[in-house]
Amino acid sequence: MIDLRLAHERGQANFGWLDSKHTFSFGSYHDAKHMGYSALRVINDDKVEPGAGFGTHGHKDMEILSYVTQGVIAHKDSMGNVKHLPVGEFQLMSAGSGITHSEYNASDTDDLTFLQIWIVPDSQGGKPGYQQKDFGQAQGLTKIMTQTGQDGTLKVKQDASLSQLILAPGTSLTLAIDGERNTYIHQVVGEININQQCLKQGDGAKINQLTTLFLSNQGAQSASALVFDLP
Repeated sequence: MIDLRLAHERGQANFGWLDSKHTFSFGSYHDAKHMGYSALRVINDDKVEPGAGFGTHGHKDMEILSYVTQGVIAHKDSMGNVKHLPVGEFQLMSAGSGITHSEYNASDTDDLTFLQIWIVPDSQGGKPGYQQKDFGQAQGLTKIMTQTGQDGTLKVKQDASLSQLILAPGTSLTLAIDGERNTYIHQVVGEININQQCLKQGDGAKINQLTTLFLSNQGAQSASALVFDLP
């Protein structure tokens, strides 16, 4: 079945410098019906004002994925990484036994928008890790993250994977999925139809007990989405 999580139904927190929309319960937003999905715990859709950002703070026992849709993140962490994360690149930080980091809008003039995604790891503790990579903008499905790190993908501490889906106007594809696992699709840009149900920007879909998805872009602009395969 397909259970839609519509963009306008998400939780929201606005601190002036940060406007954040929460797909799942986070911070002061609590909804017992939306506590996560399988190992997927957080999808925050963040807009950060120029020059502003998240000061140094800590995490542990969480896999934290960031994906920029506008602007550039300036990242620093306790492992010594000082990085810039631009549009289109993926960053995966494994918090492990503990890590501190900061994330700021690298621009003093333009807004930053990005998705921050948390995945619960399959084991606690361990050495923290940092990965960052540009996977390009190829049409169709591009594997981004896997448990084994195969074929140059980001390696996540969970039996889960992530693919980037890009469809040009008027194109489609058929995706075979495991009906005994869980699939989650988050719409990033444009609109994509999933088995005739339309996902618009910011919408999500929980999918289980299905073995085939027919994905199509019937709109006038290119569309992109993130497709999670989860235990």
